[in-house]
Amino acid sequence: MLRYPLVDQLKSLRLHSMAGCLEEQMNMKDIVNYSFDDRLGMMVDREVMSRSNRQLTRRLNKAKFKVNASMEDIDYKAGRGFDRSLMMGLASCRWIHEHRGILITGPTGTGKTWIACALGHKACLEGYSTIYKRLPNFLREIDAAREMGTYDKLMTTCSKTDLIILDDWGLEKMNQRQGLSLLEILEDRYDLRSTIVASQIPPGKLHETIRDPTIADAVMDRLIHNSYRIDLDGAEDSMRKRAADLTKEKDNN
Repeated sequence: MLRYPLVDQLKSLRLHSMAGCLEEQMNMKDIVNYSFDDRLGMMVDREVMSRSNRQLTRRLNKAKFKVNASMEDIDYKAGRGFDRSLMMGLASCRWIHEHRGILITGPTGTGKTWIACALGHKACLEGYSTIYKRLPNFLREIDAAREMGTYDKLMTTCSKTDLIILDDWGLEKMNQRQGLSLLEILEDRYDLRSTIVASQIPPGKLHETIRDPTIADAVMDRLIHNSYRIDLDGAEDSMRKRAADLTKEKDNN
């Protein structure tokens, strides 16, 4: 079989990275020193890596994280009361495999969103589908889905996503219908999928964010008892102010 038709056939099979690797091999002067197994292995490795990178890109694009954050960049010296051993354990993503949740609470500016997005980013790296939502916007999205007839589709997407991040929980009190929708999501995910909640509200007062006390109790039962807790302390300066100061310092230099 001629070599260039082989390249075209690989491309027709959508094995574009293998085709590109084969073309590179054709231009390597010492390619004759490589065995057939070595050459085939190089092509397969290239295709596997390319597909893995494309899948990661799709997961990150779908997640729509609010900030770019990673577990490796966590600042443990910011005086926020971090349990370093807990964070190192969470970095393994075993909690997602075990279908556990995470509850992140603390005052404004302590980095709750950043930590949530860092955990989500790690989940994407490990192959888990992830969605980031600000809860106030998400509740409006749910209301709109009801009116447009796409509510069931939205609930199905939520139930199948490995990790959902609900940020800014408690900025607005939920009415009965919103509370029921949130309960449905958490019920479908309990012991099957993982959820991160980030809130300024202390854990003991989270039930007050839902107007109907019966629904609130049911939501809290599914949210708190199966979740790890990250309670952040208020630092002297907010993390946003620290980031702004660092940016100014870099600009001045």
